[in-house]
Amino acid sequence: MVEYEFVLADVFTQQPFGGNQLAVFPDARGMSGATMQALAGEFNFSETAFAFPLAPRSSYRMRIFTPQRELPFAGHPTVGAASVLAADEHGAAEAIERRMTFEEGIGPVTVDVSGTFSRLALNVPFEASSHRPSVKSLAGALSLPEEDILDCWYGGVGLAFCYVRLASADAVDRAVLDKAAWAADVAHGWSPHLYVFAGEFHSGGTLYARAFAPAAGVDEDPATGSAGAGLIGSLAQWSTLPDGDHTLRIQQGNRMGRPSLIEAGARTEGGRLTAVTVAGFTTVVGKGTITLPNR
Repeated sequence: MVEYEFVLADVFTQQPFGGNQLAVFPDARGMSGATMQALAGEFNFSETAFAFPLAPRSSYRMRIFTPQRELPFAGHPTVGAASVLAADEHGAAEAIERRMTFEEGIGPVTVDVSGTFSRLALNVPFEASSHRPSVKSLAGALSLPEEDILDCWYGGVGLAFCYVRLASADAVDRAVLDKAAWAADVAHGWSPHLYVFAGEFHSGGTLYARAFAPAAGVDEDPATGSAGAGLIGSLAQWSTLPDGDHTLRIQQGNRMGRPSLIEAGARTEGGRLTAVTVAGFTTVVGKGTITLPNR
C-alpha cells in the first residue's frame, strides 16, 4: 500500500466554504491515469489537480481531472494548485512571493503567487468557431425565453465554451439546465459547456455569471477561471479596445451558495490579443492522506 497526501482548498474566495472546491495532490508520482480519474470521481469536485514535481524547484507537470474526464487546462485548479504548492514549498502561505511553472495539456502556464493570491498567465491563442450557436436551442437548454438572450458565441483560451450573454442578472439566476434539451440540441456543438452572464461587458466592468458543464460531469460550476479567460479574450479580440491592459471582475457561484470572485485580464498590442490572465484568492480548508494499493 502507498499513501498520498492531499490538500482541500476553496478557490476564488477568501472565505472557507465559498468559491470552487479543489483537491490537490502535491506529489502524484507513481499514480496511473486510471487512478487519478478514480480519485477525481471519489472527491466529486468540479476538478482535482495532480502535481508531478520537476526540476527546477517550483516547476510541475500538472494533470487535471473532472469526475468524468481529463482536461488539458482549467483555471481554478491552476490558480488553486499554485497557492497550495507554493505554500507547501515555503511553509507559510502569508509570506509567499513565487513564480510557479506548470506543464499542462495546453503547454506551459506560469502563475505568480503572492500570499494566498495567484495570477496565471496564458499566451495560447484565442480560438473561436465561425458557426454561431442557435438562440432557440440555447433558450430551450436554459429554460429561458429567447428574448432573454442578447448574444451568443463559441470561443475560448485554453478551453472552449459556449458563451450566452443574458439581459439581466435575474435572467442568469432564472436559468435552469434542461438536460434533455441540452443533450438534443447543444451537447454536440463546437463546445458543450454553457457559460451564461450579464452585466458590464466592457473593460473594467463587473459581470454576474453561471456555468453548466454536464459533458464534464459538472452540472453547475461555482467558479470557472478558464471561462473567464475566454470571456476577456472574446472582449479583447472582437471589440475596439485600445492597446494596453484590460480587466473584468466576474462574480459566480452565488446561486449555489458558494460566492466566488474571478479577476480576468487581457493585454492588447497592435490591435491584437497578446496575453490573458486569471487571478483570485485560495483558502485552504483541510489536509489529509489517502491509501492506495501499491501496483
